[in-house]
Amino acid sequence: MARVKIYSTGTCPFCDKAKALLKKWQIPFDEVRIDQDQAGLREMLEVTNHARTVPQIVVDGKAIGGLDDLTELHMDGELKELVEP
Repeated sequence: MARVKIYSTGTCPFCDKAKALLKKWQIPFDEVRIDQDQAGLREMLEVTNHARTVPQIVVDGKAIGGLDDLTELHMDGELKELVEP
């Protein structure tokens, strides 16, 4: 199981960009499509304190936010520290 989980929908361009960046940075992730998985939606709401936008990215059960937050963590060099074993 990947340490990174991304909650997304099938029509979200920001979700596609976040997934592409994670792939580019070779960070494995699990995707939960909240538009197809009601249990996944409930899980996202609980983990993210009821966030209402996607993508929502979670590392080891801790919500880090969306695409902008992911990019900022990467640019600051903090993302690598979060996802390293």
